[in-house]
Amino acid sequence: METLLLENECLRLTVAPQGAAIHSLDSKKHQQPILHAGEKALFPMLPLANRVAGNAFMLHGENIELPDSEADAQFFLHGDGWLKSWRVETHDASQITLSLESRHSCGFDYQARLTYRLKGPHFMAELELTHLANKPMVYGLGFHPFFHLTPATRVQFSATGFWPEGEKHLPKEWRGELTAQTNFIKPKIPDNQWLNVGYSGWSGSALIERDDMRIQLTCPTPYLMVFRMPDEPFICLEPQSHPVNAHNMAGQPGLVLLERQQSTVMKMEIAIV
Repeated sequence: METLLLENECLRLTVAPQGAAIHSLDSKKHQQPILHAGEKALFPMLPLANRVAGNAFMLHGENIELPDSEADAQFFLHGDGWLKSWRVETHDASQITLSLESRHSCGFDYQARLTYRLKGPHFMAELELTHLANKPMVYGLGFHPFFHLTPATRVQFSATGFWPEGEKHLPKEWRGELTAQTNFIKPKIPDNQWLNVGYSGWSGSALIERDDMRIQLTCPTPYLMVFRMPDEPFICLEPQSHPVNAHNMAGQPGLVLLERQQSTVMKMEIAIV
């Protein structure tokens, strides 16, 4: 698979046009990986994040049936942007911009532009989606980074509550009291257990600490998904513009209804601090 290199005095990054996926992000100063290297060390989620119950939802009285996915038998999982080949618009040592157009009969018809940029010890991602069809449609965005995890890694972020995981990885009712496993308000080593829950009231900032390296994740959205598999050397902290299954929640929180040529943007930063 084709990969392209971005590099400065602090960071080294490899990215593939296939799926607009980052394969690796490393700190040169610490000689350590920031993200867990692989074909999907980080990828964008669009035109929605995660899963929608029944793979369908109602919009203005119309039942919208989402497309089938080559990655999941039941859901349009994370949308389609992470599965498609993107076009390289520009690329130099510190920045790459990729673009994609996608259309589905359910109403998704969009152009996306994604820029990854290095500036000192900062990695920045900006995802912009523009609706192209005459008929309005709701959209959501997200990023799915796999942070490298060691036995000593500590994670910290704030949250007001969470949605426990239910059947088919869909959320149960929201809870306003965190459990021992789901509480990261104080820095802690994640339990070596399965965890796949969404948080509300996230401040937009999370801290990952290991050895002598401190990594700050910043994204201005109140929703964060956390995914942890036992005995695996990664933890996913996934900023999302909307909670999982927002399409079927009252008011469709976090989703944005776009008219033709209207856009929505999501920005994220990962920095060595």
